[in-house]
Amino acid sequence: MNTRTSYDIFGPGSNLSERYVSDHEKLKSMVDGLRKLLRNIKIVLTMGTFDILHIGHSRYLEKAKEYGDILIVGVDSDQKVARRKGPNRPVIPAEERREMLSHIRHVDLVTDKNENDPKWRLIKLVTPDVLVATAETYTDEELEKLKEFCGQVVVLEPQALTSTTAKLRRLHMKVAEEMKTGMEALIREAVEKASGKSS
Repeated sequence: MNTRTSYDIFGPGSNLSERYVSDHEKLKSMVDGLRKLLRNIKIVLTMGTFDILHIGHSRYLEKAKEYGDILIVGVDSDQKVARRKGPNRPVIPAEERREMLSHIRHVDLVTDKNENDPKWRLIKLVTPDVLVATAETYTDEELEKLKEFCGQVVVLEPQALTSTTAKLRRLHMKVAEEMKTGMEALIREAVEKASGKSS
């Protein structure tokens, strides 16, 4: 018998309906409430695409969680990803990316980063004790400015040898090579048949 209550946000299971917070004002209220309830709590914020989750994402989120007690993950909207990475991305829609993140034990709350959000809106809203980012996310100048809204900014190196983009590139190359080999075989067969008919 399942005895979990609707308040079991941080318990076992994905609890997506409680852990995914689409309303940023509600998210702010939750963060403020946590800070009032637990005075020494450390809130960590990180953001990204998280398209086709892989081991690098899991390691990155685990390391991010080590910097505090509650890890909030902002997930880029489909429109935001397409604008930055091209029309064929993301491969996985935002709805599924959010749900997959809620299954990762290190992630406590998930929210959206929308295309038209003002710059650093989520950071300013949460005012995290620790903001975790990857090396290519911000310039040195931006990292300095961010300290105004965050207790600490931590830059993590990539946690895997390849990114989602690199994995997709390799997959495309493999498919293209297989198609080329298949087409060459079909062309050879067609030429042989044509030659046989003409002789």
